[in-house]
Amino acid sequence: MNSLEKKFEQFLWYSRFLVLIAVLASLLGSLTLFIVGTLDIFQLVMATVNYYLGSGKEDIHDFLVTDIIIAIDIYLIAVVLLIFGLGIYRLFVSPIEASEESGRSHPFNVQSFDELKNKIVRVVILAVIIEFFRAVVDIRFLTPLDIIYLALSVLALAASLFLMGKSHTSHHD
Repeated sequence: MNSLEKKFEQFLWYSRFLVLIAVLASLLGSLTLFIVGTLDIFQLVMATVNYYLGSGKEDIHDFLVTDIIIAIDIYLIAVVLLIFGLGIYRLFVSPIEASEESGRSHPFNVQSFDELKNKIVRVVILAVIIEFFRAVVDIRFLTPLDIIYLALSVLALAASLFLMGKSHTSHHD
């Protein structure tokens, strides 16, 4: 192996640190979303307190449940960014000692891209389910057909969760 080839391979090896850009951006995005979700919850708590003390102008029953669901959705997306950032770091740069000590089943201990993808997909699917729930809360049923469509949607969602659970158990057996 000549010296130029060795230097090029060394350059390629160190280029793996480029993923630190994605890791830092993911962590920053996650932190931002955790702050936003938390501030949204604090606003809802204040609105609820004001409502029951008589100084609130809006009826909290019109928005409380949907706004809490939105905050949960924000938290789930923050978790996706966290899992992605730490998973990419672990795969490309170095295992994280503290998470290694937590055991293999810890969400940050990914061994491959497929495992990272599966963990992210599961959280994203959960976020979609939460979004579905939020949409259902806002639906006004006008015809019996609307209720049938809702029932079919819930059935499809339940079936997909069942299949996802079966897939998850077959990967770990």
